[in-house]
Amino acid sequence: MRRAAVAAAATAMAVSLAACGSAKESGDKADAPKTVKTDAIKVGLLLPENQTARYEKLDRPLIEKKIKELTNGKATIVYSNAKQDASVQNQQVDAMITNKVNVLIVDAVDSQAIASSVTKAKDAGIPVVAYDRLAEGPIDAYTSFDNEEVGKVQGQALLDELGANASKGDIVMMNGAVTDPNAALFKKGAHSVLDGKVKIGKEYDTKEWSPANANANMEAAISALGKNKIVGVYSANDGMAGGIITALTGAGIKPLPPVTGQDAELAGVQRIVSGTQFMSVYKPYGQEADVAAQMAVALAKGEKLDSISKTTVDSPTTKGVPSVLVPVVSLTKANINDTVIKDGLYSVQEICTAQYKAACDAAGIK
Repeated sequence: MRRAAVAAAATAMAVSLAACGSAKESGDKADAPKTVKTDAIKVGLLLPENQTARYEKLDRPLIEKKIKELTNGKATIVYSNAKQDASVQNQQVDAMITNKVNVLIVDAVDSQAIASSVTKAKDAGIPVVAYDRLAEGPIDAYTSFDNEEVGKVQGQALLDELGANASKGDIVMMNGAVTDPNAALFKKGAHSVLDGKVKIGKEYDTKEWSPANANANMEAAISALGKNKIVGVYSANDGMAGGIITALTGAGIKPLPPVTGQDAELAGVQRIVSGTQFMSVYKPYGQEADVAAQMAVALAKGEKLDSISKTTVDSPTTKGVPSVLVPVVSLTKANINDTVIKDGLYSVQEICTAQYKAACDAAGIK
């Protein structure tokens, strides 16, 4: 997978979309929605779950806002959340086809299970943008973050924080769900940094990215390795980090070993401020959402993606998919002001509630 340059992503935000494509007509079903030359498009948006805070708080409103901006407020957005159920998401695609949307943005619960539904959408003349996860099937475009780089950033941050302690005990790796292709890339990136430099005592692929499952896995790791032998924990995201830290605290482990994360969830940021979680990965969701919206509007109107995408990726089923991969940032206590606060993800008031006020003051968060 080739990584998109930062400049390409930035350029995509500023460049207006040129109408240089043509609507697909041959082979369309008689009642299929056609690409249109109007702002009054209908966009289907399917997100995978609502347990991770980002989807309802960030992705959905950001995508909807950008689509409205690009269509002068004339677009209709039809939204559904699969709540981590792949079969439900397939049913939601069927409903979107029946609803005759002009384009679909899909963040797949299961990248393989969605393939047949993507094919159905294409057969109905509906282009599909794979959002955040590289769905299988004949997708037309893809935007996400550089997911292997995410794992490298996490692994390097953990390694740097451990320093000489890296050789003094075991690392526990808590990877994401096997149904999420991103999880495999995070895992690959982290291993590329950590292998040969630390001892990985236990490693888990966490079903459904569940904090409760991560908590149970961590309790099992503590029991197997001994609470005094764990020097660090690689957690693939913030939700799982919360479950891991609860297990570590419940076992009476003091001081807590450094624990990584991802997504810059509010609870994760607050744990970073208080010192119970070491780091997260800040992903500029606004950039990812903007690109998805631009791709969707362009495809709905039958336009090419040349002005948006400067690179391609290959999925297991589709080659040369026009793509934009957005870069990420390692988030620690030292750069909270310059990242999530500066970019408006959270306000100081949201982060520095009464419980965290003293820690915020000590960290200079303002």
